[in-house]
Amino acid sequence: MRKLRIYLDTSVISHLQQEDVPERMEQTRKLWKILQTGKYEVIISDLVLAEINECKEPKRSILKEYLAQINYERVRIIEETEEIANEIIDKGILNQKSFDDCLHIASAILEDCNIIVSWNFKHMVNVDTINGIRKITFDKRYNNIDIYAPYVLLSEKD
Repeated sequence: MRKLRIYLDTSVISHLQQEDVPERMEQTRKLWKILQTGKYEVIISDLVLAEINECKEPKRSILKEYLAQINYERVRIIEETEEIANEIIDKGILNQKSFDDCLHIASAILEDCNIIVSWNFKHMVNVDTINGIRKITFDKRYNNIDIYAPYVLLSEKD
């Protein structure tokens, strides 16, 4: 059976070192332990890595150390990624200010991910975005994709 393919947006990785929200940090670290086991195929885009590089030190180095602990596939932002991101904006799902969020979603769609994992409730993990993205994936004949907060991937034993 194929492993679930999950796309990690930058908010998840950032919360590995987010002491001002200890509950989210703890849940993200529990997820990270699961990711270290190889239970999921992890996808990260160039945009995620660029956003991590914008973090101030020492957070940037700490997050890179965390990334070195897991296996992930790095994907590039290509023209088709931008086309899907623009469609998300054109359909009114998100606005131009959220273009990077649209690129994350588009990357996950193109990479045939099953799940986008994010702490971004304002733009990604919400009913309007999820329903809008489902319509795009259906209309374009891409596989359906779910968008969850990290704690959804944890079980009681984690």
